[in-house]
Amino acid sequence: MFRFADELGPFKIIHVYEPSVGLRAVLVVDNVARGPAIGGVRIAPDVSTEECFRLARAMTLKNAAADLPYGGGKVVIYGDPKMPLEKKSQILRALASALRYTEEYIFAPDMGTDEVCMACIKDEIGKVVGLPCEVGGIPLDEVGATGWGLFHATEVALQYCDFELKGARVAVQGFGAVGKHAASFLNRKGAVLVGVADSQGTVHNPEGLDVDILIRLKREGKSVLDYPGGKKLGSDEILSVPCDIWIPAARPDVINEDNVHLLKAKLVVEGANIPVTEGAEKILYEKGILYVPDFIANAGGVICAASEYQGVTRCTAFGSIEEKVRSNTEQVLEAAKTKGVLPREAAVELAVKRVKRAMKYRRWSIFSSAPGFV
Repeated sequence: MFRFADELGPFKIIHVYEPSVGLRAVLVVDNVARGPAIGGVRIAPDVSTEECFRLARAMTLKNAAADLPYGGGKVVIYGDPKMPLEKKSQILRALASALRYTEEYIFAPDMGTDEVCMACIKDEIGKVVGLPCEVGGIPLDEVGATGWGLFHATEVALQYCDFELKGARVAVQGFGAVGKHAASFLNRKGAVLVGVADSQGTVHNPEGLDVDILIRLKREGKSVLDYPGGKKLGSDEILSVPCDIWIPAARPDVINEDNVHLLKAKLVVEGANIPVTEGAEKILYEKGILYVPDFIANAGGVICAASEYQGVTRCTAFGSIEEKVRSNTEQVLEAAKTKGVLPREAAVELAVKRVKRAMKYRRWSIFSSAPGFV
């Protein structure tokens, strides 16, 4: 486990196993110098401890970049995200019970989990955000908090591009909670959705797709391939759809050194966590394709989660998302332009400076032993 260790963390890596319900999970608490770790619970069949660490580190940087009083953490659960709700609830309740005394971590929704899942955890141990409205939460996926942030990151990034949002062609990989809201917010401002993909395939129409119809299809449990009209392609072919703005909102490492040459976009706004490898980001930069790093562009969800934890309203949370995401996107892209560095380098520098400033006030560097700290 120590092969992941550096000056920032991780503070704890916990493997959780309970065979009676088929629970296999990993929690990584990366760095809590700024406060307790907020990070989502992800369910997928092919997760790993390494992926969990990378996602937890992304949360450390995301929370610091957003200037939130929280550290970074993540949970991954090995399993099918489409398993029956009863089984999923059983697994999540077992996980929550197993981590009852891990006070440094606050649960949040992520891929494969939602506000109903968070309600199960709330019922077991508390320490959770992204809850249903009925129990005092701001349901992040339902209101589109991350997509709202992506919209504002895109607007700011366009100041560094040679085209405008109105009429811009958009392609979205992953039409779930993040992708569908990002597409909707951009479409309302005049952008044209020309391509969208889910796990079943891609639908492409250079004249534009109806976002509302796509959202309705997904709500009914169908695929984007059920969209009437448009050209049907394989899931991975979304990469080569000609567009101006390309938004990855699915799994990690979907753009890598082997396929980045297929991309036909001018701007990439990273909606998923770690969707582009560092090598591929360097190639994008060398080709003159601007990108907004994940923990800058997709911070809307965690900003909303932190707002909920602090007891503010949805309206206040959305205002905070707009303010923080716009400010951070501008700071990062301006620094990248001025210093001639990759946007990720500028973003990491911004976040790490904030983490290290907090670490200076801690006796133990990356965590605190103060009573009631979390």
